[in-house]
Amino acid sequence: MIRSLRTVRPAAKAPVTARACAKVNLDLRVGAVRPDGYHELSSVFLGVGLHDDVTVRPSAQWSLTVEGKHTEGVPTDETNLAWRAAVAVAELGGVDQPVAIHIDKNIPVAGGMAGGSADAAASVLACNALWEVGLDRSEMLTICADLGSDVPFCLSGGVAVGRGRGEQLVPVLSRGTFHFVFAASETGLSTPTVYAEYDRLHEAAGSQPDDPGPNPELLAALRAGDAYALASALHNDLEAAALSLQPQLGEVIEAGIEFGALAGIVSGSGPTVAFLAADQESALHLAIALTASGTSRQVRHTVGPAQGAHLVAPAGRR
Repeated sequence: MIRSLRTVRPAAKAPVTARACAKVNLDLRVGAVRPDGYHELSSVFLGVGLHDDVTVRPSAQWSLTVEGKHTEGVPTDETNLAWRAAVAVAELGGVDQPVAIHIDKNIPVAGGMAGGSADAAASVLACNALWEVGLDRSEMLTICADLGSDVPFCLSGGVAVGRGRGEQLVPVLSRGTFHFVFAASETGLSTPTVYAEYDRLHEAAGSQPDDPGPNPELLAALRAGDAYALASALHNDLEAAALSLQPQLGEVIEAGIEFGALAGIVSGSGPTVAFLAADQESALHLAIALTASGTSRQVRHTVGPAQGAHLVAPAGRR
């Protein structure tokens, strides 16, 4: 239900910043295409510490700016998910006040790590706080689900199984910390293109996707906090499609294994490759080796699970 319309005066509100954390799909199973055009999914999401910061402030007109390591290809108009998220909060909260949105970008763009979805979740949280409209968790998750399949998890974070198109979340018990090294590609992959290739490969093989469901062995590895068991259970149904579109990703995976990774997997729809390492020291050695060898120019070490979107002090006030 939309609340009564009210105006928030720009001078009365200080900027609000929310941190948007990336994700990796530890177990991504893709089923057949549904009547609504989406694929039925089962995904075990893990939030990781690689993040963007989204700052919103009252303004006389709507705007969006972006800066940081990964900005190429990020829209700065109303097509940006963070902009759409802010508009959705305003509509549901009954607020008649534009905002200026600023994204400090650190998550690779079109890299299969849900950077745009994470920004959208952070925008929902930040705008809810800025305007003090009092949306509860359920209302924010509903907005997130309308924006995209990965957005609800990016709000929640941690570890969860996503069903449906990924938006139906069930938390998963996980112990300990897992160390990942991400090797980002210079060229992104669009999610629709990867799914189209997934469908083409199945059609060419004359096969039908299985009904998707999480791997019990992977869930057990998470409960035990066992990185070695987790490594043996990592799986991504979209990996073959991503490799078909960018065959060089196979060489990246092979190099990471050679340099000591327990396992390597294309993250989501790609093209970022996620490597699981045994511990922090192993992860640092792996990151150095991938960089020094020229395997990838964009290598990052981070850990998970990490919390979803959360409020932080804006730059200059920390």
